[in-house]
Amino acid sequence: MTLCVRASKALASTTISAAWHPFALKEGEVQQALELLSEMQRRGCFPNDVTYNVLINGLSKKGELEQAKGLIGEMLKLGLEVSAYTYNPLIHGYCNKGLLVEATGLEEEMIIRRASPTVATYNTLMYGLCKLGRMADARHRFSDMLNKTVMPDVVSYNTLIYGYCRLGNIQEAFLLFGELQYRNLVPTVVTYNTLIDGLCRLGDLDVALQLKKEMINRGISADVFTYTILVNGSCKRGNLSLAKEFFDEMLQEGLEPDRFAYTTRIVGELNLGDTYRAFRLQEEMQARNIPPDLIAYNVFVNGPCNSGNLEESTNLMQKMVRDGLVPDHVTFTSIIHAHLENGHLRKAKEVFYEMLSKGLNPSVVTYTILIHAHAKKGRLELALMYFLEMQEKGVFPNVITYNALINGLGIVRRMDQAYKFFVEMEEKGILPNKYTYTILINENCNMGNWQEALRLYAQMLDRKIQPDSCT
Repeated sequence: MTLCVRASKALASTTISAAWHPFALKEGEVQQALELLSEMQRRGCFPNDVTYNVLINGLSKKGELEQAKGLIGEMLKLGLEVSAYTYNPLIHGYCNKGLLVEATGLEEEMIIRRASPTVATYNTLMYGLCKLGRMADARHRFSDMLNKTVMPDVVSYNTLIYGYCRLGNIQEAFLLFGELQYRNLVPTVVTYNTLIDGLCRLGDLDVALQLKKEMINRGISADVFTYTILVNGSCKRGNLSLAKEFFDEMLQEGLEPDRFAYTTRIVGELNLGDTYRAFRLQEEMQARNIPPDLIAYNVFVNGPCNSGNLEESTNLMQKMVRDGLVPDHVTFTSIIHAHLENGHLRKAKEVFYEMLSKGLNPSVVTYTILIHAHAKKGRLELALMYFLEMQEKGVFPNVITYNALINGLGIVRRMDQAYKFFVEMEEKGILPNKYTYTILINENCNMGNWQEALRLYAQMLDRKIQPDSCT
């Protein structure tokens, strides 16, 4: 038997199960298959399109998108047939990374190659758009799918419902919920969980509970995600007794709470200052063989930070390291925030530079809290320095960053500069919110500029921004 034949059989045995189960190729198997492919190519023999598709899928799942794209190029050179099964995994990989331009480009390429997009192609692109809040574009994709007689499935509707719920447009989400049933599609637990989460985000826990009841009456069992969403919604409303009821009900239903379920409850306890109960939950987690991960530790570090207990936070950070976890920018940002809240600006700066020395990139939150603390103390030159530095490092300010700067400038009556940043944020597509207007209105009132204050108030109303009692 020639080496070429042996390699072909070995490659086939590596990929045959994945051909039947498209996402079954494990990381080690991908590497093994690629080595066998290279050996075959050196010997002048080549596998078929199925094998290439499996390899492209495996590489796309690993995030090796350029290498996967290269294999499509090889297929085309060999005259092998490309299909949606070839392109969909790669489109999914680009969408997961938020690279919508590249994903859309691949869709255009597949159409040129006469590989018709499937419902999975459209669903993936819609999900990528929904994650970015581009609902008009996602709806356009949905309409395009219908125009091309590609029938949407329940995943298509779940995707759009998810997008609208993220933006707080629960009314449009429920219209889609009705439409999917009109098309004789059966909602799944994912459909209900997405709607329940949307309602909880808006604080409408009562309707969320009615929806859970409807789901169960239809024979769809609530899962861990359902209960975790309800626990989170209860915690946000400050109703920890209800959160505990949902958590206990989850256990009674025979469901095993995961790390996220525990972390959600711990966040609620810490937000209300009950560190004892939070640590009891951590012990319970570990008793169930669910060791805390970096996210859980960051929650614990942030809890004492919020209550000003820096010593406890530092001890937890050290324990995190002992447990083999590496503190990230979130961990350091929590410590920096605690120092700033306690008025320790110099110490916060030291922690900030320690963070940089470890190769960690500060986020917009890190810079915003530094800008806010220094601007509030009247140290505007340092606040402006952080503001310029963040942009030089490719970290873009948001409306909260601009508000912090405008507020600091307003306090020291540097209104010309405050207005300069007010104009700049709009030029960058960052819309002012009620806090931006309230800051400017307040400072103009303090200075006796009543006409300007009234002009800003009228502009605020024209933009459908609702004032609060402070305004």
